[in-house]
Amino acid sequence: MELERRNMTIRELATRAEISEATLYKITSGQRDPRLSTLQAIVRIFEPCSEQIIAVIAAKFLIDEIGHKTLSIDNTTFKIRGYTAYTIDDCIVAAVRAEKDGAGGIICAPVLASVIERIVDIPVVIVKPETRTFLEAIQTLGEKLAVW
Repeated sequence: MELERRNMTIRELATRAEISEATLYKITSGQRDPRLSTLQAIVRIFEPCSEQIIAVIAAKFLIDEIGHKTLSIDNTTFKIRGYTAYTIDDCIVAAVRAEKDGAGGIICAPVLASVIERIVDIPVVIVKPETRTFLEAIQTLGEKLAVW
């Protein structure tokens, strides 16, 4: 067992992974199947990585603007990975794929957040649209309608 090889107790793993000891005992005894989030927490302890993924679910033009960026906070590098979506179905598939790819969290539009939060076991943060963006869109639409 990996715990023995690393000379680690279930109590130590529970503390480091922020999982209850009872949960770990049930998993190791076969009484319970672990949730994906529990497995991810355990893997992070056994195979720590200095780079994590932040998923952004948005239309392709926004993903293209963001590009392939990274962000460093407190010795942790976050890779920003875009997931293109145009429909609610696309967003759901993208959220599941992002979690499967190991994303630590998801950024999405407010209208999607409540649906995605019910599907994944990772944090979901909304992007708040700026008033300026709406005013520009209103202006553009007004100009198109004036000549239409």
